[in-house]
Parts: sequence; structure tokens; C-alpha cells
Amino acid sequence: MSHLMSSALTYPVPGEIHRVVTVDAASDHELIAAVQAGDEQAFQEIVRRYRTPITNFIFRMLDDYDRAVELAQETFLRVYANAARYRATFHFSTYIYRIATNLAISELRQRRRRKLVSLFTPWARHEDEEETQLDIPDERPLQDEDLIERERRAAVGRAIQTLPEKYRAALVLRDVEGLSYDEIAGILNISEGTVKSRINRARGLLRDKLRAYL
Repeated sequence: MSHLMSSALTYPVPGEIHRVVTVDAASDHELIAAVQAGDEQAFQEIVRRYRTPITNFIFRMLDDYDRAVELAQETFLRVYANAARYRATFHFSTYIYRIATNLAISELRQRRRRKLVSLFTPWARHEDEEETQLDIPDERPLQDEDLIERERRAAVGRAIQTLPEKYRAALVLRDVEGLSYDEIAGILNISEGTVKSRINRARGLLRDKLRAYL
């Protein structure tokens, strides 16, 4: 067992003697309390727990793995930098996904602005700019079921990228990350009714786009 997983941390609880727990057995709130007290191993455990889900979530939002890794790192940096201001009034997962969601949406908006600028400068083609390629469906019959399934998943991924960001975030948080409506409402700072409405709308749009695969 690694040193990180077997080590203990001590964190303060108002009205109680400092409690000692192992890092791997600590709750998210216990870990962030230890981070507030300066425990680096507690922060490493938070990263270990959330690195994969946060990276996957951002990747689903952006369809760019390298950028997803960068923004996941930025998410953890913000958690660390703002640890002293964290208040355990809701799930830590809600807190960290809210940071990741805001970063992903900000990235999408920046991309949209860059595309808008490029529309007004069609003559300013850069030497390193790649040729635009049309995504033409391959109409040849596919005999291999695994290949068909891979194409189906790829089609779903492309369709998700076409959704407006507010629908995309709600859908990915629910159908990919498996979060509850209550958690999503906290992350997006909207009501549960609005969450359900956005998810239903996103699913309807996906059904229309993926009719050939259904």
C-alpha cells in the first residue's frame, strides 16, 4: 500500500478535539479541511479521486483531450488556491464540478469568438492553418459489430458537440457523469426543474441528430 493511502491526517472540527483518519478513509469534506490546515497529502488524494472524472467530463464538453487535461489541472489549482474559502455547505463534488463546468464553458465561448473573428478575416489565412475537411459519412456496409459500435459512439460524441453549451453541460453531467438532478442544479446554479427541462431538450436534439443510428 502506498504511503499516501496508509498515512493519516489530522483536521480541525469546531467543538471537537482534532480527529485523526487515514487519507483513503477520509471524506471529501475531511480532506479539504486538512488541505485548509496545510496537508499536502490530503490534496493529492483529492486529485487522485477526481482526476479521471473531471478530465473525462471536460473532454466530453470540448472533444479535445489535451485541452481537457489542461483545464482539469486548472480546476485542481483553483481548488487548492481557494481552499481557505471553501465552506462545506454542499457536496465537494458539486463544488469541483462547478469549477470545471465554468472553465469548459469559458473555453467554448472563447472558441466561438475566435470562429467569429475568422469569419471577418477570410483573406488572413495563416501558414499553419489546416485545410477544412468535410465529415462525409462512410456509406459502405459495416460487418463488424465492434466497428459499428465505435462509429455509433463517435457519432454520439460529434452530436454532443453540436448542442448549445447549456444543454451540453446538463446532459453530460447527467448521462455521462451520472450525477443527480440535485447535484447538477448546484453545479449549474439553476433549479432542478430547469435541469430536467434542459436534459429533456438535449436528449430530444440528440435523437433528431442520431436518428440514423437509433
